[in-house]
Amino acid sequence: MAEPLKIGVLLSGSGTNLQAIIDEAGEGLPVDIVRVVSSRPDAFGIERAKAAGIPVTVLNRDAYADPEAADARIVAELREAGAEYVVMAGYMRKVTPVMLDAFPDRVLNLHPALLPSFKGAHAIADAFGAGVKVTGITVHFANEDYDKGPIVAQRAVEVREGDTLEALEARIHEAEHALYPEVLRLVAEGRVSVGEDRKVHIAPA
Repeated sequence: MAEPLKIGVLLSGSGTNLQAIIDEAGEGLPVDIVRVVSSRPDAFGIERAKAAGIPVTVLNRDAYADPEAADARIVAELREAGAEYVVMAGYMRKVTPVMLDAFPDRVLNLHPALLPSFKGAHAIADAFGAGVKVTGITVHFANEDYDKGPIVAQRAVEVREGDTLEALEARIHEAEHALYPEVLRLVAEGRVSVGEDRKVHIAPA
């Protein structure tokens, strides 16, 4: 049995991906969420963390006036809690080198499109507006280039005839809630590595 992977989760909103990880951890996913950090004091993800007994650090807009100082504070909190990995789950702030250097190739992000297509904050709407027939989700390691870090896993989501943006969003989020815990299991089992080619390699079970 893999030792639980100690993670810190960064969020800015409702925290549905946090909830998915909490739920899967309750079903045997070898992950221990040691701290949640919210970039907004009104994020519902804070309530989800508290309900699960997870310590929460709450920041606000003023704290990000100096983004590197904010990341230094977050890094200090995560290190104190014993976090080995940082998991961004709907975190609407760009991480700085302060965070990336503290957790090299250990900052995961979830993007609601098949990178390298449809980068940025409006990926679902952009893909829908472009009329693609397949979009999806990407879990990748964050780096200094927005939405460009090494890709760990992807899952396709079909755009159906007659879809609304809301219906597509719902299926995207459903796929996220399944894939993120799967990736965390691979990481906890020590099967994920980044090669010299900066590509992610998954070792067989």
